[in-house]
Amino acid sequence: MIVHPPSSGGRRVTLYGHDLGRALRPGDVAAILRRAGFCTTKFVWDDTRVFEWRDGGPDIWLMP
Repeated sequence: MIVHPPSSGGRRVTLYGHDLGRALRPGDVAAILRRAGFCTTKFVWDDTRVFEWRDGGPDIWLMP
């Protein structure tokens, strides 16, 4: 899953090229993933096998 760079509308979240939505914080990413069928109560944000954070990790949400 890719969490794209911050923009004025949040960070775009895609999975295998499919746009899943936009997130304004990590909780939004979790909600998007649950809607997509991921069944877990806690995500490990620094797990590079699952997440590719572009232009900043889960603590970066504003445009530079």
